[in-house]
Amino acid sequence: MDLDTVRTFVAVADAGRFQEAAADLGITQQAASKRIAVLERKLGVRLFTRTPRGAEPTIDGQAFLPHARELLRVAERARASVHAGRRPLRVDVIASRGAAAGLLREFHRTHPAIELDVLMLFDIDAAIAAIRSGTIDASFRAVTAPGRPLPPDIAAARVLDEPLRLLTGPAHALAGARSVTVARLVGHRIWMPGIVPGTEWAAYYDDLVAEFGLTIEATGPNFGSDALLDTIADTPALATFMGEHTRHVWPAGYGLRLIPVTDPVPVYPHALLWHRDNPHPALAALRSHLASTAGGHDAAGTWVPEWVVKD
Repeated sequence: MDLDTVRTFVAVADAGRFQEAAADLGITQQAASKRIAVLERKLGVRLFTRTPRGAEPTIDGQAFLPHARELLRVAERARASVHAGRRPLRVDVIASRGAAAGLLREFHRTHPAIELDVLMLFDIDAAIAAIRSGTIDASFRAVTAPGRPLPPDIAAARVLDEPLRLLTGPAHALAGARSVTVARLVGHRIWMPGIVPGTEWAAYYDDLVAEFGLTIEATGPNFGSDALLDTIADTPALATFMGEHTRHVWPAGYGLRLIPVTDPVPVYPHALLWHRDNPHPALAALRSHLASTAGGHDAAGTWVPEWVVKD
């Protein structure tokens, strides 16, 4: 369907006169009439009735009008999607309560005029595919996983090393500790049902287990973070890891403890991924903001897997 004819139909319906609609569109009245005639032939119905006051939509015209408006809205969204400076910046943050979401919220507070679309994709392969297809502009990930180097058209920069903390319930054997060394965690059950094989975070925790001999269990269904907190609060034998910047609120009666892990400090390395040829001006602003706020990486006394992207 020719969008010019649809646009002319909406203009005539709004103005109530062919002459006014033609003036609004910058065409002649004769051209407007021809466009409507073409549209009527395509649809097989009359769209307007001529009256002394101008033009009024017929019953068929009234039925078609909301769909015509939606066609124009869809066309505008489609056009805006390929004009990087006019569409929102689309960013994947994995989880709404994680550190990456916090980084993006801070960017939005600093640059409130930049419009954002926030998405949550599952794993790094999905994120890279979305970046390469143009579905998203950037993604926060821990890269690169073993044996899966980034494609040459994808760039990455580390933006945050997030220390892990041990989360326990009040009756856990380590609940009273002000800090706990990694060596002291050996033999304790660390329950993390959200770990999914094949993801970059699974690769991270596999290396953590291999490096320090920890016991991380991913058994049982993952009912989400609230259910995880319920279980940790009620089960003295279980603890879990939680990023220092992860946002959670739990009832005071749970008595949960967040305990720093030391010697070394395991840090989860968040990086920003983007396509090297992406021209969106807000992407440059996001990268500049993250570069200005990022702390140092690979600091003394911290641990990350060998495969993590280096700046």
